[in-house]
Amino acid sequence: METETHTENRFESRIDLSGLKRAAETIRGEIGKIIVGQHEAIEFIILAILSDGHILLEGVPGVAKTLTAKLTAHTLSIEFSRIQFTPDLMPSDITGSSVFNVQNRTFEFKRGPVFANIVLCDEINRAPAKTQAALFECMQEKQITVDGISHPLTEPFLVLATQNPIEQEGTYRLPEAQLDRFLFKIIMDYPNAEEEMQMLRNSQERKGHLGTEQIQAILNPAELENYRSLIREIRCEDPLLKYIVTIVTSTRKHKHLFLGASPRASLSILSAAKAKAAIQGRDFVTPEDVKWVVPAVLRHRIQLTPESEMEGNTAEKAIEDLLRTVEVPR
Repeated sequence: METETHTENRFESRIDLSGLKRAAETIRGEIGKIIVGQHEAIEFIILAILSDGHILLEGVPGVAKTLTAKLTAHTLSIEFSRIQFTPDLMPSDITGSSVFNVQNRTFEFKRGPVFANIVLCDEINRAPAKTQAALFECMQEKQITVDGISHPLTEPFLVLATQNPIEQEGTYRLPEAQLDRFLFKIIMDYPNAEEEMQMLRNSQERKGHLGTEQIQAILNPAELENYRSLIREIRCEDPLLKYIVTIVTSTRKHKHLFLGASPRASLSILSAAKAKAAIQGRDFVTPEDVKWVVPAVLRHRIQLTPESEMEGNTAEKAIEDLLRTVEVPR
């Protein structure tokens, strides 16, 4: 106990994370004014924003994926845009295109909806591969290139995409290269009975109105960048770095997996674990931080063998198996 107290004192004098911790708690509270339950999903969204990572939200219709994304944008003083993905959506509908100006007889670039700080890609798996490819450069390089000219996107830049795992008609499987660019794949499930009761009570009290005007902006771009800089100062000792690498490399030789996680997954686990430690007020990563973020980082980056799928195995089971078998550093 004395060692723990000494560590906390050393932490307090090294990095002041009180403002970051308070901001994360306030954002949870603001979103919680409208969204009942979904605590884990909201926590992961906050971690992704602080880690400068893109988010893939998956869930059946009606579990408030789109609403959660919109409310998240409301808690930040940044520009928000929404793109409804459809089978006929063209790349230029996302990025923008060159338009001929009759007055000065030149082509001018007209910006598309991707030029925002948070871009909600609703039902992302409904657009074909060519349109998905238009997001690659945006998500990785934070710029787009049209007619040979590069246009930088405004920082901060975050893609928050939703998809429905049940409906397959009129949908396209996301390419592995694109999936790897998402920091997290967050699963939003049905609320329990008590939470659904509270949803009905809240709806009655608001008389059917969503009440999104109640949501207050908590962070501006400068504050967000400052907190991201603090998170980069969080310590992760070598034994934990080795733990992360062992987990990720184990996916590449797991008997049930056809495709293992990339080195980008290791970097994602590290940055997410640092953010998890920071919002809890710690300037150091623990094994529990790593274990907590691993499923959301890996579930969309690994692929089961056909034989394993036929046996009823899932990516979640494979991840649980890895976390159970890889030795935790002490």
